[in-house]
Amino acid sequence: MARRAREFAGDSVTLLRSKRRPQGLHKRWQPVVGLLLAVVAAASMWFYVIGILRARQVAEAEVKQIPRGNLSDLYPRWLGTRELLLHHRDPYSREVTLEIQEGYYGRRLDAARPNDPKDQQGFAYPAYVVFLLAPFVGLPFPALMIAFYWLLALLTAGSVWLWLRVLRWPLPPIAVAACIVFTLGSFPAVQGIKLQQLSLLVAALLAGSAACVAAGFLSFGGALLALATIKPQLAWPLAAWLLLWAVSDWRSRRKFVFTFCVMTALLLGGAEIVLPGWWRKFAAAIGEYHRYTQNQSVLEVSLNQFLGPLVSASVVRAGGQMLAAIAVLACSVVLWTARRVEPEDPLFASAMGLVLALTVLVVPMYAPYNQVLLLPAILLLVRQRATFLSRSRWGRLAYGVGAFILAWQWFASLGLTATYFLVSRASALQGWQWPFFATFALPLWVFALIFFYVYRSQPERE
Repeated sequence: MARRAREFAGDSVTLLRSKRRPQGLHKRWQPVVGLLLAVVAAASMWFYVIGILRARQVAEAEVKQIPRGNLSDLYPRWLGTRELLLHHRDPYSREVTLEIQEGYYGRRLDAARPNDPKDQQGFAYPAYVVFLLAPFVGLPFPALMIAFYWLLALLTAGSVWLWLRVLRWPLPPIAVAACIVFTLGSFPAVQGIKLQQLSLLVAALLAGSAACVAAGFLSFGGALLALATIKPQLAWPLAAWLLLWAVSDWRSRRKFVFTFCVMTALLLGGAEIVLPGWWRKFAAAIGEYHRYTQNQSVLEVSLNQFLGPLVSASVVRAGGQMLAAIAVLACSVVLWTARRVEPEDPLFASAMGLVLALTVLVVPMYAPYNQVLLLPAILLLVRQRATFLSRSRWGRLAYGVGAFILAWQWFASLGLTATYFLVSRASALQGWQWPFFATFALPLWVFALIFFYVYRSQPERE
């Protein structure tokens, strides 16, 4: 009897070991499969942007005689910096704006041509952006374009690593590589890199500031955050939160406040020296920019999609502003209770992800490249997937819908790429809008998921 028991126990151990082995192999191959999927998804997205979307835009431009030019967001800032520092000309002036148009579009815009772009490409940045671009004013712009193209790609890849450090998520190198490839292959990142958008530079500065604060280097964090204010609408929400966090424990966090204020004062004062009265000209340029672009927030655009045919534009705008105010108020209540947490606390990183998700939602600019700021929130949601999947059926459903919305851009680009090669180029060009179908749903869903995650985390801490 004892012998039979030993034989049965031995057989059971052998069976258990045989069952565990494939599971171990499965876990071992998961990062590799993830990296391969990331490469395929990124390749399809880059091909979509270069081979399908660009081809469609070029064809439309030829038919409607729309000037395309170099399509570099860096160019207006670079030319304005060069004219200010080398020739002492006002970069906000009409004369410099017309010269920018000649370089950006290939000619000056003509109001008599109804198909000409509305964006005048004025120097609509704080004057202290010239201090970041000053080292490059002597370079020929074609060479600078190539260098900046790769710099944005490197900074975006580095942002992934920095946010993983903030989240304190020790992924293996191959999984980190998969996250980087997925990010570089997302439509917001591809669009930002192709257009050489300074939003990607600001996103990297914000990631660097967050990583420095999380690691205890408060002075460096404050300095990087001040530099990120070259795009105030993207940087100031996080700056407001981190300043509140710092003053909530003044004795140990005052270095952050001092460095941020000193660096900001240096930038503002230096800009006043090189261009006296620049802030009035900047305010006028921002007002003019909003008039000719009529930019809206993600909330306003989403409301317009649903209610546009039923109500007036003023009602949609008022509704969007009301929803934005509600979102800001709700986040303020949640973040107030998190202001005293230490950087090691998981709630600290969650709070920053929530603030940046709110930023994408409410700033009066709905361009997809701004959605690179959703990166920390998305990484956090991926890490906490077990928390969502173990909750109610509604929680699992909400998380699944969010995952589908995020992945839709790659499903669509893969489908269009396959159509391009297996069916016809014309059929692929006809479906060029597919990857955009979830563009405005993504920030809404990410914000909702991370808001409720942070909200539910409060009682657990208390």
